[in-house]
Amino acid sequence: MNLEIIENGDRQPSFVDMRRGLVYAHNRVNANTAELHRACATLEALSDLLVEHGLLQRDEVEERKQAAADILRQQYMGLGMATAMQEFGVSKYQFQHASVVDCENRVHLCRSACCKLPLALSREDIQEGVVQWELGQPYMIAHGADGYCVHMSRETRGCTVYEKRPIPCRGYDCSKDQRIWLDFEQKKINPRIYDAEWPGCLEIEAAANGAN
Repeated sequence: MNLEIIENGDRQPSFVDMRRGLVYAHNRVNANTAELHRACATLEALSDLLVEHGLLQRDEVEERKQAAADILRQQYMGLGMATAMQEFGVSKYQFQHASVVDCENRVHLCRSACCKLPLALSREDIQEGVVQWELGQPYMIAHGADGYCVHMSRETRGCTVYEKRPIPCRGYDCSKDQRIWLDFEQKKINPRIYDAEWPGCLEIEAAANGAN
């Protein structure tokens, strides 16, 4: 391996070494993808044959596939194996569909539950470098140990990066989200938001119910 000597005497890999390492890593990724593709093709072919022979029903197969995918997604996220990014086709600074919710009159009930919801950042957010994301779950917005977004002020419950906030934060309307409000107009909150594991517990329960 070629090494460069820097001023403090430490030995560092050269650019050529790093480039070779990246090429090797990409080659391994391509090889793994090819193997995964072959495995998926085999499973799809077997599934089709079983359906054609009347041993399985297509709608049941699709339902089970979706339930299994939901469970695996949760597992991958928990292990930090998933990578997520959203693209909206418009800059967040030109986004025209901001929601209008009287948060100041409701935050004492909802306790800023929306700031606990997971969301993937856009390429614009990432390149801007203001909104933080989870190092173990790129590019999901970062949350603190208390489950809330790291950019939410614990004193005022306001957003500390409001002008730079992602599009999902700008457009999200909690009025129709029954995970938070059982009755938005009557200000009847869903008591599940007070669960320590909310909202992750709801997704796990939904995936488990779908698999049954």
